[in-house]
Amino acid sequence: MADFVGSVDQGTTSTRFMIFDHDGTEVARHQLEHEQIMPRSGWVEHNPLEIWERTSAVVQTALAKAGLTSSDLAAVGITNQRETTVVWDRRTGRPYGPAIVWQDTRTDRLASRLEQDGHGDVIREKAGLPPATYFSGGKIAWILENVPGVREAAERGDALFGTTDSWLVWQLTGGRRGGVHVTDVTNASRTMLMSLETLDWDDELLEIFGIPRAMLPDIRPSSVSDPYGTTLENGPFAGEVPITGVLGDQQAALVGQVCFSPGEAKNTYGTGNFLLLNTGTDLVRSKAGLLTTVAYQLGDDAPVYALEGSIAVTGSAVQWLRDQLGIISGAAQSEALARQVEDNGGVYFVPAFSGLFAPYWRSDARGAIVGLSRYNTNAHLARATLEAICFQSRDVAEAMRQDSGVAVDVLKVDGGVTENELCMQIQADVLGTTVSRPVVAETTALGAAYAAGLAVGFWESTDELRRNWQESKRWEPQWDDERREEAYGRWKKAVQRTLDWVEVD
Repeated sequence: MADFVGSVDQGTTSTRFMIFDHDGTEVARHQLEHEQIMPRSGWVEHNPLEIWERTSAVVQTALAKAGLTSSDLAAVGITNQRETTVVWDRRTGRPYGPAIVWQDTRTDRLASRLEQDGHGDVIREKAGLPPATYFSGGKIAWILENVPGVREAAERGDALFGTTDSWLVWQLTGGRRGGVHVTDVTNASRTMLMSLETLDWDDELLEIFGIPRAMLPDIRPSSVSDPYGTTLENGPFAGEVPITGVLGDQQAALVGQVCFSPGEAKNTYGTGNFLLLNTGTDLVRSKAGLLTTVAYQLGDDAPVYALEGSIAVTGSAVQWLRDQLGIISGAAQSEALARQVEDNGGVYFVPAFSGLFAPYWRSDARGAIVGLSRYNTNAHLARATLEAICFQSRDVAEAMRQDSGVAVDVLKVDGGVTENELCMQIQADVLGTTVSRPVVAETTALGAAYAAGLAVGFWESTDELRRNWQESKRWEPQWDDERREEAYGRWKKAVQRTLDWVEVD
């Protein structure tokens, strides 16, 4: 068998290709950003063709860096930004328009109307999700209603929908010359269109959104010995490699963190934050504002479920300090600037740029900075930004405790923001919980590689994957309970200031 497994990690701001050996150690990587298109307030778009071009480039470059070819790869996995919606023409391979990104809020009136019409409870019961701008179903409906000719093409089966995993698998396996149109259970569970019990598209949900079944991909497990498809000689891999693993990015991180037992949890710090708790084969329906989602399905095994707290803006708030305010030149500088002060100086920043996700689900919220005085400096704002990442994670952890009765003893963390050691210390302080970072921090890509490798016997079992996991660093809480609860109470007051800012019909 070949000595390595490849992983395409198609994220919100960039795409990377990583290569791992049998120990789960990174052998090579290459990463490229893509444009964030914001044509009007609340709209966030990507160019699907640019994403495909970037994917091709990172695959070719990483293989060249490592001196490897397709024959050195036992399999390839794909992980992706989950709810971002692409609709394209199967005959030409051209998208009907930009991809609508998960952060986009143009469907806020549709989400509100679903609740008013009494469909909200049906969607929650069947899909495990509240009606929200976050998920793909509303974005598909918007495209069908607003882009001329798409509905007719969809009913004929010529207009195809996919999240970016489907878009990339289709391209890698031939595109308009026979590309495979598939997705996995984790991505399908983020559409508001799949039944969590049947793991299939649900006719009642399709009718609610007015979406033709013919445009939807086939749903398969997250790890398959019978490949989703095979890469082509004339594609970026320049050879045949089976695509045997597909996972939405946050579920991939759960697998990469080897959270295979009920009660194990991880928090990924990227553009947003996503805290997932493995609930095993039990469907736990949230009463505290969390999502019930498919964690993964390995081959013919029963699906494993998770409770998830999704936070829209965390790492992208640091990006906002860089790109919009210009007070830092790069993400790493946020830590140095925040360390210039001992606390936030009374400043709280709630980055509700796209409304508030879990556990609030308020599309009428918008960002707010409160508590300012002439005493405050850009260092206080930098500190408040890091604290916002951590307070939002506590909001989710509190909801998770209510739903599951489980208090997480050790929170496994991953993603780019975990390189900010001050932020991780604040997270331990705000939660009152030990925070642990693994040696391989990019667990999203690793999880997709694990899913692909398990399918072809590159790794024999999840127990073998557990032996690969190693801790890099841990942070213990330093705040006392009084300081922790006082700070969290002020955060909750700041959140209230963001609500009812945008009128939603």
